[in-house]
Amino acid sequence: GAISTKGKAVVLKAALKDRVMPDNFYSTTNNATQIFLGRKWIDVENTMMDKCILVKGGKAACIPIIDVKKGDKIVVGETGVKVTPPERPRDGANVFEFMGSSSSSERPTQHIAKMVAQDIFKTKKSGGKIIIVGGPAIVHTGAADSVAELIRMGYVDGLLAGNALAVHDIEYATLGTSLGMNIHDGSLAVKGHRNHMEAINSVFKSGSIVNMVKAKKLTKGIMYECVKRKIPFILAGSIRDDGPLPDVITDTAIAQKKYKEVLKGAKMVIMISTMLHSIATGNMLPAHVKVIVVDINQPTVTKLMDRGTWQALGIVSDVGAFLPLVTQELKSLRH
Repeated sequence: GAISTKGKAVVLKAALKDRVMPDNFYSTTNNATQIFLGRKWIDVENTMMDKCILVKGGKAACIPIIDVKKGDKIVVGETGVKVTPPERPRDGANVFEFMGSSSSSERPTQHIAKMVAQDIFKTKKSGGKIIIVGGPAIVHTGAADSVAELIRMGYVDGLLAGNALAVHDIEYATLGTSLGMNIHDGSLAVKGHRNHMEAINSVFKSGSIVNMVKAKKLTKGIMYECVKRKIPFILAGSIRDDGPLPDVITDTAIAQKKYKEVLKGAKMVIMISTMLHSIATGNMLPAHVKVIVVDINQPTVTKLMDRGTWQALGIVSDVGAFLPLVTQELKSLRH
């Protein structure tokens, strides 16, 4: 099924309406893509799967259907389009080649945690941008302190999550519980069922998470560290949110745009126990970005890969056990 890459000019067609791609539009992959335009191959910017290619002023870029405007020149067919899948490294040295790129719960957790920490350390040392995509299980499993520490140590450049992570993090930071359960011993707090609503109410009282930190009403935790270190966080809303917090973006199209802005130029993305936001983020990433997925649920990890983010390293493990190991290892690497 190989297609000749000899230069034949790419075919362009104008969009007839806003948000309507021309018939036979070329649908992109997350691999590096070039088009043959003006007698030379040019790179397509913002590589992302399931988009179309807009050509404007001698440049080409992937854009989503909602950004298509009437009259836009869109690539149609496959003539003059070249896709280069990333090379698979031959020497099994780092964590990304370890046991291939599939997911398994058979791997030694401590060893993997060490290798992931080394990868994070190297990425940051070379000036790489690292983004965390996180779900509320980070808090339920007792890993919130580890994530807060990663942010404090300067290993996180952006946080992508939903309403729940922020709510439970703030509940844990202010009341010591997550969904009314004491994190340190797993016991239920008296009237604990109202604690997450208490946390939501306290954010509304302050007006926003940033204001809550400024007023010293929130003095620790993941959201606190983000505000303190001016790390951008984007909270995307969903239909089952309580509240949602004033900081949550409830328009999914806007939330998606904001996610993409934070992901721009990322070298590594660490996805922690959230199927919804992990798959969403995976769909926004070019294939050359390193992706690490940690989830106790094997199908979540497999699903992400099946949906096109095949470059991901899947780690099937309890984040409450795994993340503290990574943080510990990073501490020792720093000294």
